Amino acid sequence: MTMTAMADGGRPRLGILAGGGPLPGRVAAAAVAGGRAVFVIGLEGFAEPPVLAPFPHGFSRIGAAGRILELLRANHCADVVMIGPVRRPGFFDLRPDAVGMRLIGRIGRSVFGGGDDTLLAAVVKILGEEGFRVLGAHEILTEALAPAGVLGRMAPDPQAMADIKRGVAVARALGAADVGQGCVVQQGLVLAVEAIEGTDAMLGRAAGLRRGGMGGVLVKVSKPGQDRRADLPTIGATTIAQAAAAGLRGVAFEAGGALLADRAATIAAADQAGLFLIGLDIAGM
Repeated sequence: MTMTAMADGGRPRLGILAGGGPLPGRVAAAAVAGGRAVFVIGLEGFAEPPVLAPFPHGFSRIGAAGRILELLRANHCADVVMIGPVRRPGFFDLRPDAVGMRLIGRIGRSVFGGGDDTLLAAVVKILGEEGFRVLGAHEILTEALAPAGVLGRMAPDPQAMADIKRGVAVARALGAADVGQGCVVQQGLVLAVEAIEGTDAMLGRAAGLRRGGMGGVLVKVSKPGQDRRADLPTIGATTIAQAAAAGLRGVAFEAGGALLADRAATIAAADQAGLFLIGLDIAGM
């Protein structure tokens, strides 16, 4: 049996590739509470040092593949989770090290011309070929997976449900093209769609495009056929604050296909702002 397999009393140590936000820390805490050792690799420019501070950790540039693999192996990690938002780099922004160049040569530079899902699928494939098992964050942090139904005190009315249905169709079309995972719809009009800028910037744009009358909705769903080990849509209290600032009436997300960064805080923020939260059964729409 290898050193990696023997680490942590026979249980493989969990390596966490951490982007921004609180979720990397919550995944690490859940793993530790379950009796598993962790090592967190913060991606420079994205990971938040205070989130990583309670756990064994190191930092690496996103393009320094050699250092990332070295840190995972030196800390006896066999399983890996990728969690937290990262602004996708272009090829020339990546500044890959020697190992990174070798890996890019293996997968081809064409993946940088596709969408996020194309690139993430290549990363998952490479990690597997390098001997690591990639897990989804929801496999560790099970309570973060979004449930079905209305959460909180507010519920969507018929106009909001019509906008949600329209939003699901638009978001699914975007996802099929590997562009984005969400959109904003008001009274049947698509005010904004998510692309490389991310949800926060999309909501900022939508604020300047809203019409009079009843406010719109934010809809977030996973991409058709998406590998759920990486980049599930994430909703948190910050999302709620920005949706409220954009004049929206609520947020809809795919049940079982989205993460709630902190369920209690997210529901409380929605109740305080007077917004609804609803987990959708996509198969039934």
